[in-house]
Amino acid sequence: MTASPTPLNTEEVGSLASIIMVMQRKFMAMLMGELSRDRLSFPQFFLLGHLGSHGPTGMTSIAELMGHSTPAATGLVQRLEKLGYVKRTHEINDRRKVTVSVTAKGIRLVEGVRQEMIGNLSRVQERLSPQEQHAWLDIYKKIHDYCTACHS
Repeated sequence: MTASPTPLNTEEVGSLASIIMVMQRKFMAMLMGELSRDRLSFPQFFLLGHLGSHGPTGMTSIAELMGHSTPAATGLVQRLEKLGYVKRTHEINDRRKVTVSVTAKGIRLVEGVRQEMIGNLSRVQERLSPQEQHAWLDIYKKIHDYCTACHS
């Protein structure tokens, strides 16, 4: 009979943190390289991804999502609009209310970065057995659920 593994100790959790930090630096460096070609910041890309996933969003919600004041969020959206990645529309009944949606150009950018990430992850997956690949997916689903529940 094999003993079940024990939970990670503090040193092992620290090792995991170091690994995650290396992964983040590597993937962020690649992402920032992609975005610099299009003259976008990470917050701008983050907003494009959100709009692509969640659809048209009001300015107040964007400000809350980004942790900005409404004027700061307006500046972020204006820059994206100037570059052709989003469009703003005014509500018919109240022209003060603005809804922001991603354009086809914005969707292409987000999807291009997503495809690049898929390629990178596929190369990582080549180093793992099929069982490890599925375990990794299961773990990341749990991390996603945790992050979604904590930051909704």
